Amino acid sequence: MIVVIVAWAHEFAIEVGSKEPVLEIKRNIEQNLGVPIASQTLSVSGWELVDGLDMEDYPIVTEGTKIDLIIKPTLESLLNQPSKIQITVKFSSRQINIEVDRTETVRSLKEKIHIIDGTPIKRMLLYFCGIELDEDFRNLSEYGIREFSEIIVFLKTMNRLRDDPPSRKLSVIVQTSSSLLNAATIPVELKDSSTVNDLRELLLSNKILPHEDYLFIHKQRIMRDNCSLRWHGVESGDFLYVFKGTVSRGEY
Repeated sequence: MIVVIVAWAHEFAIEVGSKEPVLEIKRNIEQNLGVPIASQTLSVSGWELVDGLDMEDYPIVTEGTKIDLIIKPTLESLLNQPSKIQITVKFSSRQINIEVDRTETVRSLKEKIHIIDGTPIKRMLLYFCGIELDEDFRNLSEYGIREFSEIIVFLKTMNRLRDDPPSRKLSVIVQTSSSLLNAATIPVELKDSSTVNDLRELLLSNKILPHEDYLFIHKQRIMRDNCSLRWHGVESGDFLYVFKGTVSRGEY
């Protein structure tokens, strides 16, 4: 089943088994978000999910349940982690490496990019793992940014063609859930500039999927309807998982 991890005012979808241990879910979060297991507290409606138990012990956790992730830095992590880290800042056609402090703010990072690259701060949109760094005065560590993290830079402009590379065709695989078309795999070709809404309309108009509400998952993250496949980092050969239902994403 798909559950939704809520953290940093954003939401992340992950797939868990009906008997999945709580500790295994925390390992999954550590691998995908970079949050150490020891710093994680998971809860549902105020009830903490205890490490020694599994999903079978929590019948309140069902398809689409929102699990709150509270992050508490441990003394060990504060002592062992170097304050300075190297990150990669990627533009559409180039990338630069920058040394930053874990406690630096998003605004401070934008200022460094401006000094090194000359990009106007007002035009910058920064993304990490598909999530916009939209609060200038939050620390980079609050977004899960760590050593060798990759930050994507988009530029706000009236002429998007000047900043983004030309559209290219992608060949992806749409994988349905076991309850939808018996876990079918559907090859699809479309441009990387196509949005998730475009993909949904393609599948519906060709009667590949019945007319229902659907959500799409790429690399264990809920895809945004109005954003392009390029924005989500989709490449040829990637699997896009489709499930019936809708998810309230809170703040985006």
